[in-house]
Amino acid sequence: QVQLVESGGGLVQAGDSLRLSCAASERTFSSIVMGWFRRAPGEEREFVARITWSGGSTYYADSVKGRFAISRDSAKNTVYLQMNSLKPEDTAVYYCAASRRVGYDYTSKGVYDAWGQGTQVTVSS
Repeated sequence: QVQLVESGGGLVQAGDSLRLSCAASERTFSSIVMGWFRRAPGEEREFVARITWSGGSTYYADSVKGRFAISRDSAKNTVYLQMNSLKPEDTAVYYCAASRRVGYDYTSKGVYDAWGQGTQVTVSS
């Protein structure tokens, strides 16, 4: 099973930027889509963005569209989440996830087969 390790979280002020990284131990034959989710205190884990390894097709939650950008570096087996214009409501633990399934709704956390341990992002006002 693919192993995922996130990094890049931290404490920033509103309006700042952060880039999260997710290093995967393996890629193409074991995962089709990589996703980012987040869980704010007292909330459910929610979808943020996803990208396909092949073709780099992306999709975003409305709450982050235009501010966040997901990308991948196939040579490094790494997925990134560039977060700009951060808001206090973006404060959460951010998780990357990998899915081996084809043709599913990748906004659903249930279709992902592997998860990272999470990285904390805190945005102060």
